[in-house]
Amino acid sequence: MALNIAIDGPAGAGKSTIAKLVAKKLGIIYVDTGAMYRAMALFVNRRGLDGLDEEQVCSCLRDASISLSFQDGEQCVLLNGENVNDLIRTPEISGMASRISVYGDVRKKLVSEQQKIAEGTDLIMDGRDIGSCVLPNADLKIYLTASSQVRGKRRFDEMVEKGESCDLENIIKEIEERDYRDMHREISPLIQAPDAVLVDTSDMTIRQVVDAIMKLVEERR
Repeated sequence: MALNIAIDGPAGAGKSTIAKLVAKKLGIIYVDTGAMYRAMALFVNRRGLDGLDEEQVCSCLRDASISLSFQDGEQCVLLNGENVNDLIRTPEISGMASRISVYGDVRKKLVSEQQKIAEGTDLIMDGRDIGSCVLPNADLKIYLTASSQVRGKRRFDEMVEKGESCDLENIIKEIEERDYRDMHREISPLIQAPDAVLVDTSDMTIRQVVDAIMKLVEERR
């Protein structure tokens, strides 16, 4: 039977970083579902569509093929066959992804793909509604979070390191606004599943978080 681990949490909580490290330690596949929504956002952006117009966005979904491929355990997001890993991490695409991810048809299309990937596959999957919706029967569910100030500072440091111009207060404000949208959307809102373990990383190092999750995995086995 496949081992499925679900990690949910707000933007900037470190889900992807932690999930990748845990996946490597366990020798299983890591699936970044947020990247799939970002790829759809890139598609919408390239079409010049208004992300706030649900009818407009959903009418073109059939033209967007979004899938994943795995090379040496690393995830590649394919948009109509194109590897878009390096194009989907901009603030513009992040904002668009947050807007279109509330649409039922968008979620239905991508959740179906995510569930197919999980069938019979040992993996760790992260996102906003993995434990509550995508993998409700996951062997281990984790809700990973941190204060908005801590998450904002982490994002700020990442952008500074890349030489990007940014303002810490604006980043924190954007994170809090995204939290509100994610938690209050009508379809599959961001919630902590009843059987998910809360892990607050505000005062933890990356290694401490990974060790804590590895301990939880061992307890489930």
